[in-house]
Amino acid sequence: MNFNITDRVTWVGKTDWELKWFHGYEYSVHKGSSYNSYLIRDQKTVLIDTVWQPFAQEFVARLKDIIDLADIDYIIANHAEIDHSGALPALLREIPETPVYCSTNGIKSLKGHFHEDWNFVPVNTGDSLDIGSSKLIFIEAPMLHWPDSMFTYLTGDNILFSNDAFGQHYASEFLYNDLVDQGELFHEAMKYYANILNPFSRLVKRKIEELLALKVPVDMICPSHGVIWRQDPLQIVNKYLAWSQAYQEDQITIIYDTMWNGTRRMAEAIADGIAAADSSTEVKLFNSAKSDRNDILTEVFKSKAILVGSPTVNRSVLASTSTFLDVAQGLAFKNKSAAAFGTYGWSGESVDLLTTRLKEAGFNVVSEGIKTTWNPDSDALARCHQFGQQFVGQL
Repeated sequence: MNFNITDRVTWVGKTDWELKWFHGYEYSVHKGSSYNSYLIRDQKTVLIDTVWQPFAQEFVARLKDIIDLADIDYIIANHAEIDHSGALPALLREIPETPVYCSTNGIKSLKGHFHEDWNFVPVNTGDSLDIGSSKLIFIEAPMLHWPDSMFTYLTGDNILFSNDAFGQHYASEFLYNDLVDQGELFHEAMKYYANILNPFSRLVKRKIEELLALKVPVDMICPSHGVIWRQDPLQIVNKYLAWSQAYQEDQITIIYDTMWNGTRRMAEAIADGIAAADSSTEVKLFNSAKSDRNDILTEVFKSKAILVGSPTVNRSVLASTSTFLDVAQGLAFKNKSAAAFGTYGWSGESVDLLTTRLKEAGFNVVSEGIKTTWNPDSDALARCHQFGQQFVGQL
């Protein structure tokens, strides 16, 4: 399916209803996704981005249905990652001399992926390409979220083709922001930011401030995944600006794994203590072995504080909590407090290990944590309840 966005711009991407994992198995996808590619027809014809490699042949065949490929004058590669560039080899076998406009780092990445010396044209921020009644203006956006990333702005239609920025892994037959469920849309947009872009928040903030300072009209933002922002398109830009500044809500998230339910019971008692101390704060509990890791990390992104718990196993912690902290450290959350808890039988290293890992991950550890032996009795649970109350006071 192709559809016209404006008189000159046609969406020629692919909706992937079956997608469940992204970046290998690092990012869970619950609602599918789309690989958005755009065809601009002015006096010159321009293709912006392609689709993921498994859909390359289908993509090229569908393009042939609406245009003679020889009529494509320019290809814009805003980002070299395979979900955007995967159809380039199949397309350029058909039209091998077509210029490919991308950043200097984009040339390096595309050569690294495909080992082809295509007709590359490097561009820098502020460079433009005259395509007839309008121009394409290029804006480098390094580390949003790869070094090669860039935006392309179409004058006249006032469209920002933003590639990964402002996107979501969200498949819908309605490819506009005003036609989909708003709760789903903003949840998926936040999940995308928290799990992919958060490590680069400083650069996100700077780039958005640069973008807003240009004071160019933006009637639509067309990302490479998910819906197109046509109704109040700058609302997602303002969301990113807020999210990039050590974002938090009035929420505490408790993440734990458990062997014989002792650590789970500690988690629940701590949660009760938090609620008793501050009923306005939302508390969420997740078993890291049973809950989706990316969903947990999205909740951590929203939180002002977290608690992480594990029993001691072989002088260490359960694997799911260790993996969670590995990923959390890479995501570089800022301005969030933390503490650890756990049960043990005889050696009891888990709380100290978790405390060290939380510090390494950049959390502000406000307590030495709490541990109990074996299956906590009523006295131990009372201490956990009190610990939860004290934790709130330490924030």
